[in-house]
Amino acid sequence: MRRADPAATAHVDTFARDRLPPPEAQPDFLFDGPGLQFPPRLNCAVELLLRRVTADPADAAARRCLVGADGTVWSYADLLAQASRIAHVLVQDLGLVPGNRVLLRSANQPMLVACWVAVMLAGGIAVGTMPMLRAHELAQIIDKARISHALCDGALADELAQAGAASPWLRHICHFGAAAAVGGPTLEALAAARPAQFVAVDTAADDVALLAFTSGTTGQPKATMHNHRDLMAACACFPPHVLRASADDLFIGSPPLAFTFGLGGLVLFPMSVGAAAVLLDKASPAELLAGVQRFGATVLVTAPTSYRALADAAAAARVSVAHGGTLRKCVSAGEALPAATRVLWRAATGIELIDGIGATEMLHIFISADEQQAREGATGRVVPGYQACVMDAALRPLPPGQVGRLAVKGPTGCRYLDDPQRQAAYVQGGWNLTGDAYRMDEDGYFWFQARTDDLIVSAGYNITGPEVEDALLRHPAVAECAVIGVADAQRGQIVKAYVVLKPGQPADAAAVRSLQDFVKATIAPYKYPRAIEFRSGLPRTPTGKLQRFRLRDTL
Repeated sequence: MRRADPAATAHVDTFARDRLPPPEAQPDFLFDGPGLQFPPRLNCAVELLLRRVTADPADAAARRCLVGADGTVWSYADLLAQASRIAHVLVQDLGLVPGNRVLLRSANQPMLVACWVAVMLAGGIAVGTMPMLRAHELAQIIDKARISHALCDGALADELAQAGAASPWLRHICHFGAAAAVGGPTLEALAAARPAQFVAVDTAADDVALLAFTSGTTGQPKATMHNHRDLMAACACFPPHVLRASADDLFIGSPPLAFTFGLGGLVLFPMSVGAAAVLLDKASPAELLAGVQRFGATVLVTAPTSYRALADAAAAARVSVAHGGTLRKCVSAGEALPAATRVLWRAATGIELIDGIGATEMLHIFISADEQQAREGATGRVVPGYQACVMDAALRPLPPGQVGRLAVKGPTGCRYLDDPQRQAAYVQGGWNLTGDAYRMDEDGYFWFQARTDDLIVSAGYNITGPEVEDALLRHPAVAECAVIGVADAQRGQIVKAYVVLKPGQPADAAAVRSLQDFVKATIAPYKYPRAIEFRSGLPRTPTGKLQRFRLRDTL
C-alpha cells in the first residue's frame, strides 16, 4: 500500500462525468417499463444490500449471500459489514473521494464482491480486471481510466506492481488474501480496525458507478460507462421477466466478475431477489460441474462452449432436477448459441437453455426467451423494457425475414469513455448498433446470422459463419469449430473452418471429406467449408467468446 496523496483532497472527482459523450451522441434511454422509474438520487449498493439488511436484520444475518470455493459462507449481513469496513479503509486510509476510479483485481471470490460493494458505498467507480491480464494491459486500463486506487489479491500483485510503477495516476494499492504480505498492512488488517457501519455516499442515479472494459472480440478494448441507475435497470428487466429466479436459488457460473455477464449473473441478479451465489476462483467445465454437484446449485450461468463441453458429464452426473439433481435453470450468453448445443444440452439434462444476447455497452441481456418460449436456433424476443429492430445501412427498419443490423434501445445504452469516434459508430439515430447481423420473424423472434463484419460473400452468395458452425457441430466427431471467410481469387471469398476434433478422432484428409459431405447434406451445399484446418483449440476470451479476428490474423 502507498501512502495517501495529500493532493487528493478534492470533494468530488469529476473525471468520468466530464468524459461522458455529449447528450446528442448518447442513445435514447427508455424508462417506461415496470420497475424502471428511478429517483434522481440512487446508490445501487443501498438498493441491493443496505435496504435488505436494515429492513430485516435477522433474516439478513441468516440468509446466505455468497459461497466461496472453499465453502466459506457469507450472509447478507456479513457482506454489508465487510463492505462497510472496506469503504472506511478506502476513504480514511486511502483518501478516496467520490468519483475516483478503483481497480479491482482478483479471481471470483466473496472478498472481491465486498470490495465492489465498498466502492459503490463510498461513491467510487469500480473497474474490474481479469486476473490473467499482464502489466502492459493493466497499464493501458490504468492510463485510460486514470485509476487512482487498486484493491488487489496478493497472489496477483506482481503484474499490478509493474503497471503501477510506471503510472502517474495509480497512487494507492492495497492487497488482500492469503498472499497479501507484499508491503504494508493488508486490506483485512485495515478493515478489522474500522466500523461495520458506513453511511453510503448520496450518489445521483446518473453518477458513473462502473467502467467496464470490453472483452476484446475485436482486439481493441473499449471502456464503457454505466451509472447506478443502469445497474438497477438491468435487475428490473431480464431477471423478473425471463429468468424468474427466487430467493431460494443458488447461482453458479464461469464468467469473471470483471465482465458484465459475470457481474450481472453472479452478483446483481442474485442479490436483487435475495438469492445466493457460489463464486469459483477456477471455473473450467469440469470444475463448474463439480461445483454444481458439491454446492447443490440451482441456476447455472455460462457460455455455449461450456454447455457443449459439459453435456456428456452432466448427463452422467444427473445434475438436473428432472434427473434427481438440483439444477433447474441454465442461462447461456457471451456468444451465439448454436442450435445443436441447445439440443445437446436438453437431451443430456432435460433443461431448456435460456439463451440471450447482451453487450458490455448495454450492460446485460436485452433479447432472450424463457424455457417455455424458446425456439431452436432463435435468440428470443425483446426483453421487456427494451426495443429492438433490424435495420438497413440507412437506418431504415427492415421487414420480417430480411437480414440487417441489430439496433436496440432501452434503459441502458452505450457511453464510451472519451471515445467520440467509436461512440459515433455504435450509437446512431438514438439506437445502439451492436455489430450483429440479425433477422426477425413474423412472431418477433430474433435470429442471429453473424457479426456484421463476419458475413462471408462467396461467388455472390451471402453465407453466415454461425450457420456453417452449427452444421459442423452436429457431426459426432466435432468438439468445437469456428468459421471465417478467406480471400479467394476466383470466388472473392471461400468458407474456411477451424475444427477441434473430439479425442481419438483422426485429423486427416478423410476427416476433411467427411465433414464437407456432412455439411453439404445438412445445409445448402454452396455453404460448405472449402478449406478445413484442424486445431487443438480455438482462441477465446475468458468469457468464452470466440475471437475470430485472431484466426484472421494468422492468414
